[in-house]
Amino acid sequence: MDETKLLERITVNPNIFRGKPIIRGRRLAVEHVLGMLAAGDTPETLLEGYPWLERQDIQACLIYARRLVGHERVEPLIMASET
Repeated sequence: MDETKLLERITVNPNIFRGKPIIRGRRLAVEHVLGMLAAGDTPETLLEGYPWLERQDIQACLIYARRLVGHERVEPLIMASET
């Protein structure tokens, strides 16, 4: 499945979590999935904990995050030195 098709799994509903990105309209935020993975949980743990969740949903969360950070730019802050 290509990235565009996977990203269709990420939706936004202003009535769920105040419009945070969620998975397939359900009450599971992308942020929560990423947090669990970052904490060391495996995809298998997530799939066991959320029986409706699919492996492609987890992949969609990772693609979503990559695309977000792919657009970030850090500009150095140059401070005038006191001399």
